[in-house]
Amino acid sequence: MRLLHTMLRVVNLEESLQFYCNILGMKLLRKKDYPGGQFTLAFVGYGDESNNTVLELTYNWNTELYSLGNAYGHIAIGVNDIYATCDKVQKLGGKVVRYPGPMKHGSTVIAFLEDPNGYKVELIEVKSSNIPIEVNNQELLTDK
Repeated sequence: MRLLHTMLRVVNLEESLQFYCNILGMKLLRKKDYPGGQFTLAFVGYGDESNNTVLELTYNWNTELYSLGNAYGHIAIGVNDIYATCDKVQKLGGKVVRYPGPMKHGSTVIAFLEDPNGYKVELIEVKSSNIPIEVNNQELLTDK
């Protein structure tokens, strides 16, 4: 068994694709409209679905608001240089809601972003991994 995807309901699919693809550097893997059910599914990720866990963005037509509740926490993305990543995310129009620093009661360096729907995205600094991601032909997350 392996984890295939996590699904997030989104109010504005284009804003969500802008955030995940243009700001966080994911690729749009596939997108399909389902007129009979009045919804669109878009799958985004850092690699193909056969080898990677991806995000499913579900856009239910004519839905204006979702209650995020208090059960959902966040998704997490590993980065090499969390400070440079947060700077680039902000320059690209992303929202940093917790700036880089050690986690509470620990030493792991983390930061939090917020997507256009209010979902939290945790960045975790992982110095030992080489995690290059490019956005608009510029390296977003670098190993320095």
